[in-house]
Amino acid sequence: MSDHPLPDHNTAAEGVGGTQDSRMGQGEQGRTLTTRQGHPVRNNQQQRTVGSRGPATLENYHFLEKISHFDRERIPERVVHARGAGAHGYFEAYGKVGDEPASKYTRAKLFQEPGKRTPVFVRFSTVIHSSHSPETMRDPRGFAVKFYTEDGNWDLVGNNLKVFFIRDAIKFPDVIHALKPDPVTNRQDGGRIFDFMSNTPEAVHMLTLLFSPWGIPANYRQMQGSGVNTYKWVNDRGEAVLVKYHWEPLQGIRNLTQREAEAIQAKNINHATQDLYEAIERGDFPQWELFVQIMPDGDHPELDFDPLDDTKIWPRDQFPWLPVGRMTLDRNPENYFAEVEQAAFGTGVLVDGLDFSDDKMLVGRTFSYSDTQRYRVGPNYLQLPINAPKKHVATNQRDGQMTYRVDTAPGQNPHVNYEPSSMNGLVEAPRDVIEYTPWVEGHLQRAPIERTNNFKQAGEQYRAFEDWERDDLIQNLVENISAATPEVQARMVELFTQCDEDYGRRVAEGLEQVRRGREEREREAVQQAGERSREAQPY
Repeated sequence: MSDHPLPDHNTAAEGVGGTQDSRMGQGEQGRTLTTRQGHPVRNNQQQRTVGSRGPATLENYHFLEKISHFDRERIPERVVHARGAGAHGYFEAYGKVGDEPASKYTRAKLFQEPGKRTPVFVRFSTVIHSSHSPETMRDPRGFAVKFYTEDGNWDLVGNNLKVFFIRDAIKFPDVIHALKPDPVTNRQDGGRIFDFMSNTPEAVHMLTLLFSPWGIPANYRQMQGSGVNTYKWVNDRGEAVLVKYHWEPLQGIRNLTQREAEAIQAKNINHATQDLYEAIERGDFPQWELFVQIMPDGDHPELDFDPLDDTKIWPRDQFPWLPVGRMTLDRNPENYFAEVEQAAFGTGVLVDGLDFSDDKMLVGRTFSYSDTQRYRVGPNYLQLPINAPKKHVATNQRDGQMTYRVDTAPGQNPHVNYEPSSMNGLVEAPRDVIEYTPWVEGHLQRAPIERTNNFKQAGEQYRAFEDWERDDLIQNLVENISAATPEVQARMVELFTQCDEDYGRRVAEGLEQVRRGREEREREAVQQAGERSREAQPY
């Protein structure tokens, strides 16, 4: 071995055992292929065998390491949001919320100063379909942003559509199971989907958007984003407001009809990933402006909906969109798997000045999202470069699968992995902020919210669509609902009628046309069997 001095840090530090470690064996160069054990590979073309024809022997360590790693190259795909694309960039704050100082509403540092830049990584995705599904599929699109702030990571995890199917997280496995392929046939089935939806009236707002052209964005660059859930902002005085987040693409918004999407899918199933990558490569950096809607914390009995209900949109005329900053994506990933696939987001990843609301979907997501990352990637997923905060980290968490480093601080007693301690362990940060302490009172119970108002906003959305959007919506709904039983079809028509009479009438007429067309084709088949068949002699 060479006489390069050993690094003056332990094996838990970055650089050791990697491409930047300068220690090499005799004859090695910077580009010399090695095993993961650091052994130079002198023959990467053949296994070790008895004679030139074999058999192969079991002590082929290089082969065994290479093939066993290959066997494990894929981690389990996400249950939802499996198909994704991503990019790096930065968020630049305006220092204001509309015309007022950001500090009036939040003490989160990334919003305070005009021009302050925070690095970000964004992952776009489809929700229901698998990792190799076409990007033209009708599906909500995920829009997840990881802010690497000076106070640690903040994940703003949302979708392109501003509402969701359900308002209580206990129903999340059910709605996803209904939208996923049939467990027997392994095919997505409109009959199953609308069996669930017809028994879930709160879903009609989401269905109205999803089955319109808004359910198939033209690409990721020209797609809106929304936090969907209601959060809170907290200022220096410990005062809180309710807040909703909206990303508005400065490239404009473009959507596809079903037929347009099918024509694209016939040519390219990766069109959105390709579009994002090539735009950034040519220097056409996509940008989004971040807006918030703000509402005083409270129940707001004057509204005809509950502001914590994620099946509802806060009306812009009552709660205007206030600009707070701009995001630019200017760098593509160097490796898709390491950055896009292993990127892990969670709705509970907040920094000081941001807080949770009592949104019953948000509470469930906060557990589920980070829990699924520990299952997929492992308990130390936050030590991966794409997920690690770009700041000091010191914890008493130890061990677990794929531990990359030990989160000890300089000078910390390595024997102490607990707190409190009088033997030079980690200590708490100063309690120098006023905590937000909301008053909570009520019976513990299992009950729906009082102001469901399931149909009003769905009807308003239907009437707000342009004619071509309504036409596409009706056609898409009819094609999918026609696979359901007559009872389910009738329930869906009734739900849409409660949104808007014209809405329900058009769906009902479309389903009747499908039924008559099917009966006519069946009668025609019976007649053709007699007329077009050929006479045969007995044998």
